[in-house]
Amino acid sequence: MVRALFPGTFDPIHYGHMDIAGRASRLFDEVVMAVYDKPLKSLMFSPEERMQLVTESFKDNPKIKVTGYSGLTVDFARQIDAQVIVRGLRVFSDFEFEFRMGLANQRLASDIETVAFITAEQHTFLSSSTVREIASLHGDVSSMVPAHVEKALKLKVNDLGDGHSPPNALRD
Repeated sequence: MVRALFPGTFDPIHYGHMDIAGRASRLFDEVVMAVYDKPLKSLMFSPEERMQLVTESFKDNPKIKVTGYSGLTVDFARQIDAQVIVRGLRVFSDFEFEFRMGLANQRLASDIETVAFITAEQHTFLSSSTVREIASLHGDVSSMVPAHVEKALKLKVNDLGDGHSPPNALRD
């Protein structure tokens, strides 16, 4: 059995992530979506909230499992006996970052391969930070994320408040 690890913050998960995970699940026996708990960037959702959103996104795909993790990704890959780390490439700058990360991971764990999927064309613009920014400005993200993620974004933006929207303007 070949187990692949798809690590990320998934803050929030979007259709680009889902496309990569779905394609990886066609190639590998199991894909573990690993939600990183403490990245060096500010997050909108807690680790638990992000895991719940990712789990809901893949409830109909038995080959995709969801878990949280902390520490080095290669150490976690070894803990779960993953032979492959899955990454997604959207734009050329992603390649440079992922290339350096892949080389570092290879140095740390030469027994674990990195496989990069090129995103589907319709997702090249999509990033979690783009989704968060549009949602925080009350824009329409329905074409970027599943309905349950859109709802969670609206609730989170409403809870955080910006002083500019009428009460309950973002509630479904």
